[in-house]
Amino acid sequence: MISRSYFHSPIALRHALLLIVGALHSQAFAPYPLPAWALPYVQIACLAFLARHTLQAENARSAALHAVLFGFGQFSVGLYWLTISMHQYGGMPLAIAIAALLLFSAALSLFGALACLLSWRLLRDRIRPEPLAVILAALVWASCWTLGEWLRGTLFTGFPWLNIGYAHVEGVLAPWAALFGVYGVAWLAAFAAAAIALFMLGRQTGHDVQSAAALALSLATGLAGMGLSYISWSSPYGEPVLIRLVQGNVPQSEKFDPAHIEQGINDYMMLARLEPKEAGQEPAITVLPETVVPLLQDRVPPQTWSKWIDIARERNTTLLMGLPLHDREQGGSRYTNSTVAFDGSTRAEDIVSAQLPLRYDKVHLVPFGEFVPTGFRWFVDMMSIPLGDFHRGSSEQPPMPIAGQMVASNICYEDVFGEEIAQSVRGDVGQGGASVLVNVSNLAWFGESSALRQHLQISRMRALETARPMLRATNTGMTAAIAPDGTVRAVLQPHVKGVLDVEVQGTSGITPYVAWTNAPILIWCLLLVAGAMWPFRSNSSKRSA
Repeated sequence: MISRSYFHSPIALRHALLLIVGALHSQAFAPYPLPAWALPYVQIACLAFLARHTLQAENARSAALHAVLFGFGQFSVGLYWLTISMHQYGGMPLAIAIAALLLFSAALSLFGALACLLSWRLLRDRIRPEPLAVILAALVWASCWTLGEWLRGTLFTGFPWLNIGYAHVEGVLAPWAALFGVYGVAWLAAFAAAAIALFMLGRQTGHDVQSAAALALSLATGLAGMGLSYISWSSPYGEPVLIRLVQGNVPQSEKFDPAHIEQGINDYMMLARLEPKEAGQEPAITVLPETVVPLLQDRVPPQTWSKWIDIARERNTTLLMGLPLHDREQGGSRYTNSTVAFDGSTRAEDIVSAQLPLRYDKVHLVPFGEFVPTGFRWFVDMMSIPLGDFHRGSSEQPPMPIAGQMVASNICYEDVFGEEIAQSVRGDVGQGGASVLVNVSNLAWFGESSALRQHLQISRMRALETARPMLRATNTGMTAAIAPDGTVRAVLQPHVKGVLDVEVQGTSGITPYVAWTNAPILIWCLLLVAGAMWPFRSNSSKRSA
């Protein structure tokens, strides 16, 4: 039981502030309501608040509790849109959907709690007002936090959404992504937060100058990032290609409704068939979103596929679209969430039989939406989500050769995993690698929420890591063309019908991150943590002796 005196104590105020600052932290992962330029600063400032409370915690329990409260505020506010999919479109009772969100947020906050608990144990009684000691403390805190982020993005298929690195697709830390990926950027942001926290603690004890050492080093990494921005990690590949990105804005309530499916398909056909804005500027590739045809391909009349083929022929374009596929295999069937590409010379029967040479099957499936985790069938049965229980695609699928470019497709949630997107680029162009990345999504499940803007930020990070253009074709937003430096070249307003015709220059070349993925930053973090553990173990042995 919590005593009445708790609510009038400084401890209660501290706990409330941790929840509030955690909630504010959740707003640093996409513009609005905060402006884009402010996101990196808000993220670092909020995490510095947590770092300060962790480093000065009275005991291990307090250090862990502070992180849980901060994380709970961050995830429950930052991921509120999960309730939209569960309740509004999945049919789950609102109370249960909210309870599921809160339980999920609490579970995600445990990774931050583990990081803060480890850093507290390693650094307790060892933060001294000496420049080297302050720098080492910041190094250890940042490493513990980054390892926690990596565990959250890896265990149980991983959920790296709201990784602190995504707050830095703009700003001085962004160029580091080409070297060390989103986890490297996260480490630099965590180091900056720890440096600020240690500086504030040093001011309390009158050691301002000594405590500014880590802060000065963090500023140096920012200046180095500005220098890195002048390095080009890629070069043009082939000729520029005109590509059309289609956004049909089919409401989720109608997308899988048998009474509205045909109308939704017709809307996309109309958009794909639109005349170009300028005569002779026909798109060579037309990209349509995930499940643009929301039925298994062999349940769609061949006449419908003939209409799509006619559009490809009339517009002299290759259609790249997302749809669920049914492969009939000896002794059973196989279902995949896929993208396929075809042109005007394709036969309708080849699409119906799923015998298409240009095809990608989704590899990283969404728990509860595309497969059922062991023991959670009861939870999934509480929702009405179509097209579940997919099979995973092969982890080695070559890019599609289209219009002189090598196009690597990924589907919705997959581009949250940078190490997997890097796999599609690793061979470089001509050696199995891609020159253009394409993400097809349907985020209509999450309504008019921040999920759409958050996902755009994630795609921008993938462009930074790989030095490849990233194209996004979505049902309701954000449909966009992203340059290899992470800049959004063009974007459609969300929740409108429209097309985005953009000229895209494919690129070749391998960034250090594509070559190494997460290995360098993980080794760096583990070495720092292991180094900090050695004197801790030695001192423990002396005390026990």
